[in-house]
Amino acid sequence: MITVSECEIAADGKPFKLVTLQNSNGMQIRLTDWGATWLSCQVPIQQQLREVVLGCSTVALHVVQGAYLGASVGRFANRIANAEFSLHGNHYKLDANQQGKHQLHGGSVGFAQQRWTISDQQAHSVQFSLFSGDGDQGFPGNLETKVRFSLREDNAVVVEYSALSDQDTPLNLTNHAYFNLDGESAEQTALQHRLKINAAYYLPVDAEGIPKEPLKPVANSGFDFRQSKPIAQDFLHDADQKIVAGYDHAFLLDCPSLGEQPQIELSASNGDLTLQIFTDQAAVQVYSGNFLADTPNRTGGVYVNHAGIALETQALPDTPNHPEWFKYGGISNAGERYHKTTVFCFKAN
Repeated sequence: MITVSECEIAADGKPFKLVTLQNSNGMQIRLTDWGATWLSCQVPIQQQLREVVLGCSTVALHVVQGAYLGASVGRFANRIANAEFSLHGNHYKLDANQQGKHQLHGGSVGFAQQRWTISDQQAHSVQFSLFSGDGDQGFPGNLETKVRFSLREDNAVVVEYSALSDQDTPLNLTNHAYFNLDGESAEQTALQHRLKINAAYYLPVDAEGIPKEPLKPVANSGFDFRQSKPIAQDFLHDADQKIVAGYDHAFLLDCPSLGEQPQIELSASNGDLTLQIFTDQAAVQVYSGNFLADTPNRTGGVYVNHAGIALETQALPDTPNHPEWFKYGGISNAGERYHKTTVFCFKAN
């Protein structure tokens, strides 16, 4: 079932559009056209609905907070060093919105800060569309982007991004939801959740989140999540973590696909709910909410650091400045359809 309504007035003087999807199990997700943002995800657990993504008390607050809660980010998710890159002999200077130096999540008026159009709606899905013109935030090419959110009967949320550009351009799209499977009422952080990632390599970064070394083996480090373990178990045990106050790193997935085996598994602290993530993206950025403190929450208060964990499926950060990573995605060729899918499947235990 789908319902579409309006509420509050956005920065462009028009009301936000709210879309609610619900399946026969009672699971419900809520979305808005501003930033094609995933506002809420309520999962049935023992005849009760549990809110499992972070959000604010109003939509107006949600879209101005600085943590990108649930937003669709682009053109290029994550960071581009010094807000510049070269492609085919041409140099491009981008909008620098991180410390006035780098670009983060597509710039100060990236996809998360724009109103998308509801271009299609079905009984259990909605599609948002956005046009990004040549030169938008410094990127080349006219780009048409779509994202479809679907809610399946097996309590899975499917997020499908597609795009087409008339020039070669950096392109790296993801959703920035933060998960806390213990629920909004939980007093503890997400650090007691168990996490498993099928990834043998991670990407070290400097204090500003910019890649500083080649991909590095996870073996014998706190980045080894090949076996499920509490996030807190090795938290801040490595120099590569300490430099960014926790996990804020890309993991190169071993076998990205939409097949039978999930690439990522996150479990609630008491084990009563598991999130399985299937994706055809090459990597996942794991962000342990190291700077979430004072972000508005749903009850009129504020979140603490580590209140949720973001699992952003994407290409590697700063790919436009690393041709050796082009094989993992991040550069879209003119006239070739970009299409990436991630499935978030919630399973009550």
